[in-house]
Amino acid sequence: MQPPEEIGDEMVLSDELYAKFVKMVYKATGIYYEHNKKYYVQKRIEKRAEKLGIDSIHDYYRILKFSKDSTEFDKLINDLTVNETYFFRDYPQLRNFAEEVLPMVVRRKNMNNDRTIKIWSAACSTGEEPYTLSIILQEMLDEPEKWNLRIVASDINTDVLHTAKNGLYEYRSVRDVPPEYLEKYFTKKHESYLVKLGVKKLVHFMKINLMDSVAVSDITGCDFIFCRNCLIYFDDESRKTVLSDFYRSLNPGGIIYLGHSESVGRISSAYRMQRIGDTIVYSKPK
Repeated sequence: MQPPEEIGDEMVLSDELYAKFVKMVYKATGIYYEHNKKYYVQKRIEKRAEKLGIDSIHDYYRILKFSKDSTEFDKLINDLTVNETYFFRDYPQLRNFAEEVLPMVVRRKNMNNDRTIKIWSAACSTGEEPYTLSIILQEMLDEPEKWNLRIVASDINTDVLHTAKNGLYEYRSVRDVPPEYLEKYFTKKHESYLVKLGVKKLVHFMKINLMDSVAVSDITGCDFIFCRNCLIYFDDESRKTVLSDFYRSLNPGGIIYLGHSESVGRISSAYRMQRIGDTIVYSKPK
């Protein structure tokens, strides 16, 4: 009897076929979708299949599995990994970075005659986080033009990276930007807001799969890594891989900021947990 996932004339995603999609995505990205995400995944698979004129989810799976061209798989990943973000998201954590942690690092660098600061915004989505960090650096540093400042912003999703590079946002993305910053760092374009060149010039966007250790190893010398609300989509094994690679990317004394629901402790003992002010951060021992 024909297995249920091989029924070719219906858009049916059986549990068996769902497991195959999940395994394929996990192997490529480290992102693991639990069974309670089945509806979410199915709707995005249906969207891609419809665009290709395919009326069978099983046929779509076979295209992904056997095609030598990864273009369609990349498009599915793009649809699966769209996440909402906005400028100055989690303001208390960013305030901790700006007013407590950054000055501490700057003092240490001044003592060592080091005028470089490098930040990696991993899983940067549509760019609001790295641009926010650029604004913070320019606001908080004395004479920022005398510093060598670089923000690497990466994501696996090529669609969101395209949006990020354009730097044009609707009001909902800038709703939490302080009014004086909105005037200083954005240009209003009709009902949208364009990030000014002075903010853009610090940020360098690139496509990186966090499970690609070779690609991640190219990013070195980081003083800070922001990877907020990303590791929640990984299982423990994938988290362990990512955190190990992050460790190599950090300078001694470098700091990782994670989301509030994320923790390094039970995954890796390499980092030192610190409470700075009212915020928990994880640092690479000096």
